[in-house]
Amino acid sequence: MKELDPLFEHRARLTIGVLLMRHTKISFAKFKEELQMTDGNLGAQLRKLEDAGYVSLKRDFVDRKPVTWYSLTAVGKKAVKNHIAALQDLINLE
Repeated sequence: MKELDPLFEHRARLTIGVLLMRHTKISFAKFKEELQMTDGNLGAQLRKLEDAGYVSLKRDFVDRKPVTWYSLTAVGKKAVKNHIAALQDLINLE
């Protein structure tokens, strides 16, 4: 199926996209907690989405501690919506 986005074939990247559709931004620490992934593996998955232009990041300080926030770009939102629609079409095939 051409409509399925290969970047979202990995469960972590799909979950990241879905979570970011539900929330404006999510910190690296929150993703790590939700996905139960190592820093290296999570960072690699986020980097793939960032390299594709699907997510953007912003570094900030909260209580003097560095925090990296991630959010979907307009391109990323469209990609997640299209991928989910393609999955739904696949489910509805008869």
